Amino acid sequence: MNWEQAYRELWKEYSRVKTEYERALQRIRELESQPRNGATKAPEVIATEVASPANYEATLRRLVKQIGAILQAEKVVFMLYDPEEGELRAYPPAYGLTDDEIRLLRIRATQGVSGEVFREGKPVIVHDAVTDPRTAKELVAMLHIRNLVCVPLILEKRDEENRVVERQTIGVLHAFNKQRGGNFIDEDVRLLERMARNAAAVIAGMRLYQAILEEKEELVHTIESLRAGLILVHQSGRINQMNAAARRVFGLGPDVLGKHYTEVITNEVISGMIRTALEEEKEGDLVEITVQLDGKEHIYQVQNAIVRGEDQKPMGTVMIFNDITEIRNLERMKSAFVATVSHELRTPLTAIKGFISTLLMDSEDAFTPEERREFYSIIDQETDRLTRLINDLLNIARIEAGESLKPVYKLVDFYTLSKKIVMIHRQATNKHTIIHDVPENLPKIIADEDKLDQILTNLLNNAIKYSPNGGEIRVKAWEEDPDHIIFYVSDQGIGIPKEHLTKVFEKFHRVDNTDTRKQYGTGLGLYLVKHLVEVIHGGQIWVESEVGVGSTFYVRLPKVPPAVKEGKEQVEK
Repeated sequence: MNWEQAYRELWKEYSRVKTEYERALQRIRELESQPRNGATKAPEVIATEVASPANYEATLRRLVKQIGAILQAEKVVFMLYDPEEGELRAYPPAYGLTDDEIRLLRIRATQGVSGEVFREGKPVIVHDAVTDPRTAKELVAMLHIRNLVCVPLILEKRDEENRVVERQTIGVLHAFNKQRGGNFIDEDVRLLERMARNAAAVIAGMRLYQAILEEKEELVHTIESLRAGLILVHQSGRINQMNAAARRVFGLGPDVLGKHYTEVITNEVISGMIRTALEEEKEGDLVEITVQLDGKEHIYQVQNAIVRGEDQKPMGTVMIFNDITEIRNLERMKSAFVATVSHELRTPLTAIKGFISTLLMDSEDAFTPEERREFYSIIDQETDRLTRLINDLLNIARIEAGESLKPVYKLVDFYTLSKKIVMIHRQATNKHTIIHDVPENLPKIIADEDKLDQILTNLLNNAIKYSPNGGEIRVKAWEEDPDHIIFYVSDQGIGIPKEHLTKVFEKFHRVDNTDTRKQYGTGLGLYLVKHLVEVIHGGQIWVESEVGVGSTFYVRLPKVPPAVKEGKEQVEK
């Protein structure tokens, strides 16, 4: 099911719940106001309108009070069946019972007088509740019950000719303690049964009312919590629903429901789509709009659909707003990445091709052995550069495919490794002073030496690349605690703006300014480094920087990677 079908169904469900909710209210009013066949004048209290849970409770409160007066009973209470617990439980409101007493009155549907009346659907009179064995578990002594009459609460469904087509027992109705020491009689049973039928209808209707209300609220909460913006516009033009994400797009508060869309939606493109959908019954094309939110530009992809009822008549339109800002940013970064990679590949290939062509054309040995050796050295360096780039691309592809780079763990001397890498980079530049500030007695760690080499090499390459005016580059390391070491690579280069500090480790990300445009790169190096630090070694990497002053990249590594400590990986000897 695509998004359009999903939101059509969501709209239909919303409309269905709303319709059922209104029908339930109307049905309750009808049940309340219509007299029953053969009903006596006694239960006139039932003709009370119920339009809310508060009115429902007030209606039942008056009902139990009148039942007490009519039957001359000291206590009256409903007990409703709970199918999950298999119990009959007393519910407020009651007459002559406190809230604490109501909470105590509960019994299995297979036990007691209450259970018998519920199961068999027949009334029972008990003249001596204290000695009757059926009331042993019904707390009659604690509740000071002497005698009782109990009738089933039966919900009847009738056809158009007022014939009963279905009967369902939903609980029982009790009247306790005939006043002045009297006993309940058959006439009391007949009166109580008549009132019980009306009461059962009210209770069942109200249960439906509450269930639909809860379903409606759940649906509204679901719509409200959607990350995509959603607007439901009725055929009349009134807004039936607008969730938080959609209100944020237009900078609106929650008081928009029921208003005409022209009052709250000022964007001409969106207003036009709604107008076309409602007046011409046409769905608009997929469009994009740009809005400013919290000082930042956001791009939303908007699409609408006509919602039709079962009779295929239009009910309104639904509009979906998907924030595609990150997608568009990623597309721009990928485009820049393709252009950058093309340049990165072309540069070494051009050099290799140029020097090989020069050597092939030298049929008269015009170049000295020293010159030839220099050409070969350049070809070798450019080939290594090309190999590194291709390896980076292959590693990124493996990471994106969910494949971890297979580590090879062994005992590594970080002092020796870092000293070698620093010496290599000193040969690559004559503008920078590279300082190796690593203690010789730094504890050895278990790591993947090749990948640790790759981490440090990448950080040093970046330090040189983004310090075009030279300056000091420092590699420093120390033991943080018995389980970790920390090292950093610092430079005195162009620095990184604050808004980019959390993004430099994202793939394809490059700081776009005049200085960085002069430096070529794929934007994949730090993304790969972050993966090697965190996934392969279980460490952390972060950066501190100030524009025009320089940057410092910190790496915190455990002496034993989690994979080795947990026994998932072995250490080579």
